[in-house]
Amino acid sequence: MSTERRAPLDRKRVADTALRLLNDVGLDGLTLRAIAKELDVKAPALYWHFKDKQALLDEMATEMYRRMTESALMPADATWQEHLLAAGRGLRAALLRYRDGAKVFSGSRFTGTEHAVQMEATLRTFTQAGFTLAQAVRASTTTYLYTLGFVTEEQGVQPLPHERREGYDIEERARLMAEFPLSAAAGAELFQDYDRHFEEGLALLISGVEARYGAASDRRSSGVDHFST
Repeated sequence: MSTERRAPLDRKRVADTALRLLNDVGLDGLTLRAIAKELDVKAPALYWHFKDKQALLDEMATEMYRRMTESALMPADATWQEHLLAAGRGLRAALLRYRDGAKVFSGSRFTGTEHAVQMEATLRTFTQAGFTLAQAVRASTTTYLYTLGFVTEEQGVQPLPHERREGYDIEERARLMAEFPLSAAAGAELFQDYDRHFEEGLALLISGVEARYGAASDRRSSGVDHFST
């Protein structure tokens, strides 16, 4: 009989195993039965910790966020633009570490309050710059949704870096769409060079926030009434 002591089964161990397995089987193949087999336990043992798969996805998303923020430190004097850039880039990098990472994250609920630390710092930076709380929420949420949507589409083409799904050959697509020359040429902009396209989109988003809210926030931060002439 083996005298080796097995690590206790807890929520973190299950989530860690699920994230490790995710890169092999993807979200569709990530069943509680498969995770239990990887842990060498019976599937019912997992229900002591997670009532269903969504509860497990919530914990996986939370663990992904914990790992993302472990070394993510913003300077105290960072601008709101720097906060949005860091948030978008950090989230994208975290999601790309896992097959279907964006799908796991999308719609999941954090199981702790760790995310409130970064959220509080970002919202404080915005409001101190003259934005209303509603504007700060809208700007940060839009950045989050842009990143999540971008990576969802990116992983639909490249499930993992350096891996490409069949059917997304740029030259073959252009040949099939030859009678639609602009749409054919757009394939290179749609389905490759994701790093550059993400950065361009993030810059467009920040420019939009500046154009939409910037002048009003400048007036508020300088003490000038929003409706004064």
